[in-house]
Amino acid sequence: MTIEKFINRRASAINIELAGLIKRIPACHSRLREAMLYSLDAGGKRLRPVLLTATYELFGGNWREVLPAACAIEMVHTYSLIHDDLPAMDDDDTRRGRPTSHIVFGEAMAVLAGDALLTNAFSVLYENSKVKNIKAIGVLEAAGILARRAGAGGMVSGQAGDLEAEGFLKRRKLDRAAAARLLDYIHLHKTSDLITASVEMGAALAGASSKDFKTLSEFAGAIGLCFQITDDVLDVVGDKKKLGKSGSDARNAKLTYASLYGVEPSRVKAAKLIALARKKIGTLPCPADRVKVLADIAGFVYSREK
Repeated sequence: MTIEKFINRRASAINIELAGLIKRIPACHSRLREAMLYSLDAGGKRLRPVLLTATYELFGGNWREVLPAACAIEMVHTYSLIHDDLPAMDDDDTRRGRPTSHIVFGEAMAVLAGDALLTNAFSVLYENSKVKNIKAIGVLEAAGILARRAGAGGMVSGQAGDLEAEGFLKRRKLDRAAAARLLDYIHLHKTSDLITASVEMGAALAGASSKDFKTLSEFAGAIGLCFQITDDVLDVVGDKKKLGKSGSDARNAKLTYASLYGVEPSRVKAAKLIALARKKIGTLPCPADRVKVLADIAGFVYSREK
């Protein structure tokens, strides 16, 4: 089975679970539920939940046991996309090839849909404490990872840095060293932190040793940074129809790897990160076929076209 087929099959199971979870929320306002489902149903590879399940499998577990955790991280990711698209942020009118949440439901309802997805993600994650083979301490650790990586010291600060970087390249005197520091900070937190959280949560739920947890965290950090560098390059050279978005980075004069370093140097950096990730994952004392899945996902992150 190719890695793309593996990702698609797992994403299909996650999609079914996600829809069921939202539909079962008691007393949820109908329009709010519709807005939540709209953004969750927009598609995507479900890379973060797939990574979580594949990491959990490394240590012998059945990946379906962590579906609640997988759905939780996708809910947090989707909330971040809804808010990222708002007029006060990137002001994007398309996401994954269709109108963004605030275009369809209005800004206020879009904000509420994002709020609801973020908050309910933790009640969904709690459901993993009821699974026989998963220890409560693992669920608690996973919740702490998700909150830390998505919060003020993680993804949210990455978005704050991204806002600071708007128009950066239009400044009369560009401090390239300062630009490089800010760019690394944005990518580390806005994108890489949540991808890292996916892998760390899978490891925590599996009860991985501290040594294996560190290795997996470093692996995930490398592919998370590669993911965003690849995104920066695709925003310049990618097929906008495949990407399903309008390319607001150039419009907002955003600071990106492609805009600061150029397309080819960015591709070289991304390739080095994937080589590092594969080297890291190769040191794990886990079944070779399961390690290969994570290595292949890393390769997919680098070679994707959307």
